[in-house]
Amino acid sequence: MINIFEVNETNKMIEQENLDVRTITMGISLLDCIDSDLDRLNEKIYNKITTRAKDLVETGEKISMEFGIPIVNKRISVTPIALIGGAACKTPEDFVTIAKTLD
Repeated sequence: MINIFEVNETNKMIEQENLDVRTITMGISLLDCIDSDLDRLNEKIYNKITTRAKDLVETGEKISMEFGIPIVNKRISVTPIALIGGAACKTPEDFVTIAKTLD
C-alpha cells in the first residue's frame, strides 16, 4: 500500500526534479496495407494510421492526468516501410510518396 511518504516523494520529484514520462509509443502493423498499386498503398497506410492513432494524444493526456505525471511525447511506430513498399515501389521517388503519407 502507498503511504504518505511515497506520495510526498513523488510530488517532490514531479515539482522539483521535473519527473516526467519522456515518450509513449503506439505500434501499428502495416503488413495488411501491402498493395501492388502505390496509390492504394498510400491510402491504406493513411487510413490505418489515422483510424488507429486518432485518440493517442487524448489517451496520453488521460494517463498523464490519472497518474499526475506529465507525458512529454506521444508517437507512433510502424512496420519497416521497406517491407511494406516492396510490392508497389519501383523507384526511390515511390518511397518518397510513402514518406509524405506518413508525415
